[in-house]
Amino acid sequence: MLLLKFINKKRGAIGIGTLIVFIALVLVAAIAAAVIINTAGNLQQKASRVGEESTKQVASGVQVLKVEGYAPNKSDIGCLAILVTPNIGDEIDLSSTIVTLSNGHKKVSLIYSGVLADCANNGTKDLFGSDNSNLKNFWSSLSGAQSNNNVTFGIIVLQDGDGSLNDTLHPTMNFGDKVVIAINLSAIEMPIHPREKVSGEVIPEYGASGIIEFIAPSSFNENVVELQ
Repeated sequence: MLLLKFINKKRGAIGIGTLIVFIALVLVAAIAAAVIINTAGNLQQKASRVGEESTKQVASGVQVLKVEGYAPNKSDIGCLAILVTPNIGDEIDLSSTIVTLSNGHKKVSLIYSGVLADCANNGTKDLFGSDNSNLKNFWSSLSGAQSNNNVTFGIIVLQDGDGSLNDTLHPTMNFGDKVVIAINLSAIEMPIHPREKVSGEVIPEYGASGIIEFIAPSSFNENVVELQ
């Protein structure tokens, strides 16, 4: 009986004040939920972007398959051909790629010159264009592009299944493509002498760099010298 009387004395809070407080609590909860959802969405987008960039950085990049030089008089190497291919991953824009070379006395950083030769369909009989091959004019054009202290490289397309390297302004390698990065060492005043140690990198915009490292033979018995 006492319990019933106690319950009967209890009254719920009513009135406009109570309604305003209730609505305020609902609004605060809604705003907090919106902020949390918005923050979670932003974090998800940033995490996704960072994940994509990390995947590009780890999976993509450049491999240096071979390095060959050309010694016209069998004394010093005046031209350098670096055979590269992309790793599995993103595309590689060669116009945004930097090539570094160092012989211990001098270090150069080379950028793409815009000089491009496409041998993907017909191949090449003479990579260094020392005879009347289709690449003789290429090396002359490259030498002209490297004059006036322009430290640049050209590219020779050897394999390009989808034609992505045909764009002179932005030649782009994708998986399966093979390209020769051509450097006229005489034009940049950095010929390679016998027993000289040379190191460098092919540095793409994204991904791992291709490593260049070799010691030239003690003598050049042939015009074409395999270096790496």
